[in-house]
Amino acid sequence: MEIKQVFAERFRSARLMNGFSLQDLADALEGNLSRQALHRYEKGEVIPDAEKLNMLGKALKVSPDYFFRTTKVELSDIEYRKASKMPQKEVGIINETTREYLSRYLELEEIIGLSNDFENPLEDFGIVTTYEQVNKAAELLREKWSLGTGPIFNIVELLEDRNIKVVKLDVDEDFDGLQTYVNGNIPVVAYNERKENKPDRIRFTLLHELAHLLLKFGDITDRQKETLCHQFAGAMLLSEEAIKAELGNHRNKLSTLELGNIKKQYGISMQAIVMRAKACGIINDHYTKQFFFLIKQLNWKVDEPVEYQGIEESNRFEQLLFRALIEDQISMSKAASLSNMSLAAFKKEHQPMF
Repeated sequence: MEIKQVFAERFRSARLMNGFSLQDLADALEGNLSRQALHRYEKGEVIPDAEKLNMLGKALKVSPDYFFRTTKVELSDIEYRKASKMPQKEVGIINETTREYLSRYLELEEIIGLSNDFENPLEDFGIVTTYEQVNKAAELLREKWSLGTGPIFNIVELLEDRNIKVVKLDVDEDFDGLQTYVNGNIPVVAYNERKENKPDRIRFTLLHELAHLLLKFGDITDRQKETLCHQFAGAMLLSEEAIKAELGNHRNKLSTLELGNIKKQYGISMQAIVMRAKACGIINDHYTKQFFFLIKQLNWKVDEPVEYQGIEESNRFEQLLFRALIEDQISMSKAASLSNMSLAAFKKEHQPMF
């Protein structure tokens, strides 16, 4: 791909990542570059000089060398949760922000010489259409990943350690998560960092998206598929053996106190615990409806009375960056670029440690 085409594609990606039209960008540049000039950049007709590149980088919040990064990042069809609620502009921001982060991540892995091969541990599981099947799939995945039947701490790190890229996005509140494949074989899940005050929700979202990535669904409706992905997430967070050990095999009613304790231990919302108890046959449908009526009356649907205090994050990207830097595989300037920071900002934050 020639340099003008590389620049044109990267320039358009940065513009969309910021939610700008060409005129919006011209306005942000305070008239220093016209809409017509920006249009020529995006068509690949001309490449701006160094001064204008710096100007564009500041306006678009990227380093100048971003515009010439050639790491291949092709996203498969992206599936969103609640996509219909989001304006197209926001969808563009999410797509391009995901693409930009992955381009830096994959370039860093390439520099170090790491393989990002991924093998679906449920590849041979077969077609899924029922709760019993997703429950079995979750049990099998726990077994293959040596997770036992107890709580899983830090889902983000768990996925990253198994070559599933996790992208954290600061975007519209309506966005919960997405999943896709990059370059055809690298699985990606993303979540909204604006939900960080509710880590149990992030955990559930990531495992819901994981179900979409790993499972092959039969001829069912989209709504049925979403329900099965919810049930997979619940089964991963709270195994059938664990929930029956906590609640018993059959119950007439549940205490919010015991649900709160399970939430604090397993990182799953009280509402999801109740749905899990229903799926495992511990409570019946009538009591489940009564419970959710109570939740609504107490205004606990969004803010439950007990919070999960776990941490959901992975330092893998930073760990690889520091590894490459200390081994002289990249310069300080390149490390700053891969961090999407200016050299001065990167030095201020990290140089005392090197």
